[in-house]
Amino acid sequence: MRPIIETINSIIGGQSGSPQYQELIKKAYQDPEVQSFLRKHRAELSDEQIKRGGSKLYEFYHEKMLLQNHQTSIAPGYTPQLVVSAGRIDVVYVPTAQLKAQQQAAELRQRVTTVRMPKFIRQANFSDIYDGNVDRMKATQAAMSFVGSYQPGQFQPGMYLSGNFGVGKTYLLGATANALAERGIISTMVHFPSFAVEMKGAIKDGTVDERRDAIKKAPILMLDDIGADSMSAWVRDDVLGVILEYRMQEELPTFFSSNFTMQQLEDQHLAIDAQGAREPLKAKRIMQRIRFLSREYHIQGENMRAGN
Repeated sequence: MRPIIETINSIIGGQSGSPQYQELIKKAYQDPEVQSFLRKHRAELSDEQIKRGGSKLYEFYHEKMLLQNHQTSIAPGYTPQLVVSAGRIDVVYVPTAQLKAQQQAAELRQRVTTVRMPKFIRQANFSDIYDGNVDRMKATQAAMSFVGSYQPGQFQPGMYLSGNFGVGKTYLLGATANALAERGIISTMVHFPSFAVEMKGAIKDGTVDERRDAIKKAPILMLDDIGADSMSAWVRDDVLGVILEYRMQEELPTFFSSNFTMQQLEDQHLAIDAQGAREPLKAKRIMQRIRFLSREYHIQGENMRAGN
């Protein structure tokens, strides 16, 4: 069997067609990657098979040049590779590293469902959490521990993050959701005051049960900003209460953030409805479920949003 370079020279010398075509084929055969491929598969390919594969070799070379020159190729996001298939030279297209990264990012985003949450949640990361606050770091370590130990199907209490505006509660929830997504675990983040408004609107179109069920059955649920707005008895009992009752019975991990501590939420918010009526027993019932589903971490510190 002749050395591959002799075979290539023979094929180039015997090419028919216009001078332009001959020059293009010549460049393809002289490409280092093409020559390396042919040497690697020399035992599998006859001279005739190499000659017949000329168009595929040129396709590979042409697409590679387009990519190198940042021009549009036949398969954007994919890079060509030469293979031998059924005794023939062929070209397959595999995702580029950039496309793989984009696909992975898209898959991670799909694992975190957000309802009326700020855009920055998508980029929240444990490594970016400011570590100059003892309370925040304790809460962050607890969240990282949850992510590392959580196993679907096994109940593990979530977290109740309390503290003033801007101490990083929402960001920490987002970082937790994104870290869980990297483990393939699906979570749902909901800005509860906005969700409550939507639920009131859902009464008109009869979709209350559908919307509430979609939230209550989430494998991991994160309710952000509980207590930010006054809560009607209906939202408290027929929305929040139903969601929490289901999650307690099914032992589904649940996270919360609030400007109120757990005790303050019970005494100052849940016990008083939007009309000012006091119903401490109903508030206590809600709080029993919250305390079962989560453990409280209070974060004191400066408002990191101030001045932004």
